[in-house]
Parts: sequence; structure tokens; C-alpha cells
Amino acid sequence: MEIRLVSSFTSAMLCGRIPGLTPGQRNMCREMPDALIALGEGHQLGAQECQHQFRGHRWNCSEVWQRNVFAHVIPTAAYAVTAACARGNISTCGCDVRHKATPTAGGTPDEPWKWGGCSADVDFGMRYARRFMDARELERDARTLMNLHNNRAGRTLVKKMLRTDCKCHGVSGSCVMKTCWKSLPPFRLIGDKLMNKYQKAKTVQAIKGKRGLRLVLSRKKHAGTARAPKPVLDWPKRMELIYLEASPNYCERSLQTGSQGTAGRTCQRTGHGPQSCDLLCCGRGHNTQHIRRTKQCRCQFRWCCEVKCDECDESYEEFTCK
Repeated sequence: MEIRLVSSFTSAMLCGRIPGLTPGQRNMCREMPDALIALGEGHQLGAQECQHQFRGHRWNCSEVWQRNVFAHVIPTAAYAVTAACARGNISTCGCDVRHKATPTAGGTPDEPWKWGGCSADVDFGMRYARRFMDARELERDARTLMNLHNNRAGRTLVKKMLRTDCKCHGVSGSCVMKTCWKSLPPFRLIGDKLMNKYQKAKTVQAIKGKRGLRLVLSRKKHAGTARAPKPVLDWPKRMELIYLEASPNYCERSLQTGSQGTAGRTCQRTGHGPQSCDLLCCGRGHNTQHIRRTKQCRCQFRWCCEVKCDECDESYEEFTCK
């Protein structure tokens, strides 16, 4: 009893010192402080992946992650909590008991296999992430509905991308029986999938119905017609990412939008993508710097035991936005 009281007191102290949490999130933190550690790991994972995916864009995802720790953790929240459960780092969860070994589980006469190992309990991760992240969305306005929709799409994506890993058992490397389990994919695969969805995101607008605000896909206005046709309301699909308004151009530094601007960013003079000097520098032009450096080259291994290298001069040009 004394140990439990000390643990509860420590959890209350820890959760009380974290800025930006809502009262509901603080209660969840006190109930399960080890899950909050997993969320912190998820934040770091998400920040690194976001910066990788947007590395060549005007907005490179650096400032927002420093300003708000919990605003953009989904789907890393569900991913990190699920991974922590599988590692045994959270006391109230573990492996998914639905995928455990049973005498008749899985397999065919041609390819026998059975559930085994530790399958990722993604449902627990999704439930915890939903409670924690959605606890921030207190207002029932259009932005809240957008955030809840995108949060749900991110969580669902993690579940859909679960993979089945198997290990063979048998004499001399034969595969007489396979043991299989559900596992999380590398987060880079989830990041690539999210980036693809981001590029296809749909614009939505809020309308007022009998049950309050609803989000529908925005439609272009019909100009030059005497009588505009009655609009047909289309709802966004569950797995689509949505947004209310277009992003700013992020050309100039702005604390309000979380943009550091593009001045000083390295660009590609001959490229045509988002990292090209024409796009990245927003029409301001670019500086050209001639760089010369010495590096090791033509390295050879000499018996025994030495690596001998020559020194070579290298010259190249680097382009940065004005």
C-alpha cells in the first residue's frame, strides 16, 4: 500500500508539470504514466518522420513540432503505444490475446501454421490514442470536426497496415510448421502512405444540420448561370485527409503560421520539384557559393592491418535561397 501511494504521488507530480495538457489528459496521465512516456517517444518519431517527408518543401515541419508537443502525434500516438505494449513497457497492456496459439488456430494441410509470439495489440493503442488526442478537441466547431476526422483516419491507417510475420520451424531449415504473429510495419511505410494521402487531401466546409455542424466536401461555385443547380452534398470518406482552408505559401518567416521562411535554405538549381530554386526561393532568386574541400579517396586495405587513402580535392557549387 505504501509503495502504491508513493507511485500515485510521483505520477501526480509528473503529470502536473507537463504544460499544455487538458484536465482529461492529466487524469489519463495519472492513471497510466508509463503510456505518457510512450507518447513522448511517439512525438519524437512523428517529428522526425514529418521532417523527412517535408524535407524539400517550403514548410519543412521543424517549427510546429517545437511549439506544440501533442497537437500532431496522431498516428504516432497509436503506433507508439501499441509498440510499447508489445515490448512490455506499459503495465496495463501486452500482446493481443486474439492471436495466441490454439490447437486449431490457422494453417492448411499444404501450409500449416499457428499463431504464436507476441501480436501487437493495436486496438488498445487506438483506444488510448483516441481518448488522449480527442480530449483536446473540446469545441464543437469546424476545426474540431476536422481534427477528429483526421485523427480517426490516422489511427485506422495504423491498424490497416499491420503485417503478419512468420518464423519457420523444422529440421535442417525445413518449414514443417510456421509460427505467425501480427506486428507493426516500419513507421517510414506509414509516413509514406500518409504523405500520399496528404497530397490528395480534400477541402471541406461546415454546414449546419439537425444534429449540429457537419463537414461536407467543398464545391466550386457555378458562375454565369441564371439559376445555379441545387448542390449535392458529399461527405468525406473515412480514410481521406481533409482541410478547411489552403495553407499559406510559407515563403516568409511567421510565428503565427509556424514558418521559418525559406531564406538560406539549400535548393536545386536544375530541379523541377518542390526543392527547386524556382519554387523554394519564392521568386527571390538564389545565391551561388563555390566550395572546395579535401577528402579521402582511393582507399586501399594493406595487410596487415592498415587502410591507406589518398587526399583528393573536390569542387562543387551550393545554391541557397536569398
